Order: sequence, then structure tokens, then C-alpha cells
Amino acid sequence: MSTSNRFDTRPSLAAWRLAVFAVFAINGATMATWVARTPAIRDALDVNLEQFGMLIFGLAAGSIIGLLGSSHLIARIGTRSAILGGILTTLVMIAVVGVGSAQFGSYVTVLIAMAIYGAAMGITDVAMNVEGAGVEQAQGSAIMPWFHAAWSGGTIVGAGIAAGVAVLGIGLDVHTVGIALLLGVGILVTIRAIPRHRILPGLDDDGPGPERSTFGERMAIWKEPRTLIIGLVVLGMAFAEGTANDWLALAMVDDRGVDEATGAFYFGVFAVAMTTGRIVGVPLLNRFGRVPVLLGSAIFAIIGLSVLILVDQPVIAGVAIFVWGLGASLGFPVGMSAAADDPDKAAARVAAVATVGYFAFLVGPPLIGFLGERVGLINALWVVLALVTLTAVSSPATRERGVNTRTPQGAPAA
Repeated sequence: MSTSNRFDTRPSLAAWRLAVFAVFAINGATMATWVARTPAIRDALDVNLEQFGMLIFGLAAGSIIGLLGSSHLIARIGTRSAILGGILTTLVMIAVVGVGSAQFGSYVTVLIAMAIYGAAMGITDVAMNVEGAGVEQAQGSAIMPWFHAAWSGGTIVGAGIAAGVAVLGIGLDVHTVGIALLLGVGILVTIRAIPRHRILPGLDDDGPGPERSTFGERMAIWKEPRTLIIGLVVLGMAFAEGTANDWLALAMVDDRGVDEATGAFYFGVFAVAMTTGRIVGVPLLNRFGRVPVLLGSAIFAIIGLSVLILVDQPVIAGVAIFVWGLGASLGFPVGMSAAADDPDKAAARVAAVATVGYFAFLVGPPLIGFLGERVGLINALWVVLALVTLTAVSSPATRERGVNTRTPQGAPAA
């Protein structure tokens, strides 16, 4: 097939953009299926907080492995294939977690599944963020927070389904297998609208575009101070977001005495706040720029966390969780956009920044679990507040620097 014919058969920019929205939403719904059922998984496995923290550590360790290898894998197979393979793997592993917990009560099975899930999730996260950066640069304006809002929207749907099945008494195995099948069909349909092309220089090998970057060039990214500091921005906010994902429902059940369905509801409040912050964040970023918006976000997160820790009242807790979610909403997407400012090595930079950020998920779960056993999960949130401060200090590194707003070679037309 000729090059011109290949261009003619590619989806439009609008279809491409919509498909990326769907990919983020599917990924978010998958995560929420695990997060919102953590109390039930903990009870089915009959483990304490430290042992449960090791499960989350397994997920995070797998994520680091996936992130470290992601840019090299993407350079070989492209973002489209990485997204498809990554999401299908996460769905299978979520089903294994549900069946392994409910049917067998096997801690080892769930631990292994969580590690594989984490690796696939890390690869998927980098691939979909690079794909999102390609859309952002093709259209010439900020949109990354909206993609992440779609992820948060997916978590809302996933958390809502989880809360519903918990109320109805539906088992973990039926729930997780059902979600895996439903979302599996969704990604198989969605992936058809992700174009086969090299969306940014140095990426996939199946279309026109600049020569793919070398292994050495991708590894050299780790020597760039700005890349590492942007990683610290993502680290602080990833810790704030990830702690809510991993521990919020359980913290409200154990330390505030709510039931499982209410714990899932509180996580849903956080997810709604994350979605709201990301939707509102795009016009704010376009008007004020990254640095002041990130500083404001950090202040919101600090206020929300402080109130949640200090005030034990159900309605105030809900408001505090919402403010915490607003504050945590923009750190990750803004970090991804900043990492992709120079598109020449966007995949490697996004992978490096995401890897630094994901150390929050590696260190955070066992740390919060360790502290939670001794001082309670709510009091352990002081550590999260301290790391959010790191985001505020590091935020100047995200300042806009020569973003390439031209349509990349080989990108589909609007």
C-alpha cells in the first residue's frame, strides 16, 4: 500500500482524540475495580495492613519495571500495540485478583497478579500519555488534563459499579471477571481508532517520520536535571493521588468506622474531585500557565489533607476529600505535558518522569501501611501532605519551554 493511501485510511484528529479519551477512561475504570474493593480483598485474604501494603508494593514494583522498559518497548512496537497489550493484560490480572481472593484466598496468587498488573499498567500509562501528547501537539493547545479527567471519569464509573455490587453482595470473582470482559470488548473496539503512525519523533516504527531514537539516547534522558525535577513534581502529586487510590476507602472504614459501601462512596468523591479539577484545569493552564496553577493545586491538597486528618465529621470529611482531590488533579498530567515539551525524545522523557513519579507508588503503600498499623491510616496522611509540599517547591521546572505546536509528520488531519 502506498504512503498516500495509508494517510487516506487513517482516522481523523477528532476520532484519534476521542479514542485517546476512551483509552484513559478504560484504564481508570480498571484501576477503580481494584481500588474500591480493597476492603473486600483484604477480608477475603485475611491479612493485616502491612501484608496488604505488600500487595500494593508488588503492584508498584511491577509498575517501575514496566515504566523503565516502556520507552524501549514503545520504540519497538509503537504506542498503539503497547496500549492494546497493556490494557488487555491488566484486565486479565484484575480478574485473577478477584478469583484468587474470593475462590482460593491465595495471597501468593494475588501478589503475583498485582505485580504483572503493575508492569502492564506502567507500560500502558507511558504509551497513552505519549499518545495524548501527540494529540496535544497536533491540535496546538493544551488538552492533557482532559485526558486525565477521562481517566478519573473512568474511576468514577468503576467505583460506582464497585459500590453497587458491594451493596448487592455480588462476589469479587463475578465482579472482576465481568468488568474484565466488558472493558476488554471496549478496548478492542477503541483501539481501531488509534492510528498507526509515529506520533512524535523517536517513537514507533510502522509509519513515516524521523528515525527512531537509540537505546543510548533514551537512557541519556536520566542525566537531564529538568526532567528529574519534573519527576519530583509528579512524585508529590502521585503520592497524593495514589494514597487515595490505595488507602482512602480502607482508611475511612478502619479509622472513621464507615461501612464498605460508604468507603467506596468516599473514594468516589475523590474521583469526582479529580475529574472536576482536570476539566477546569485546561482553561486555567491556557490562561495562567503551569507554575501558578500547580502552586494553587498544592495549596488545595494541603488544605484538604489537613482538614481530613484533624476533623472527624462525615460531611466535613467528604468536603475535605473533595478539596484534596482538586489539589491532586493536575500534577500528573501537567508533568506529562512538560516532559513532552521537546518532542524529539518525548517517549523517553515521559517514561523517565513517570518512573520518578511512580516511586511514590513503590515506597508509599508499604510506608502508609507500616504507619497505619501504628498510628492509624488517617494520621499516616501527614506524610502525604509533606510530599505535596515537594511539588510546590519543584513546580517552576514545569514552565513552558518551546512547545512544538505544529502537526507532527504523519499525524492525521482534523
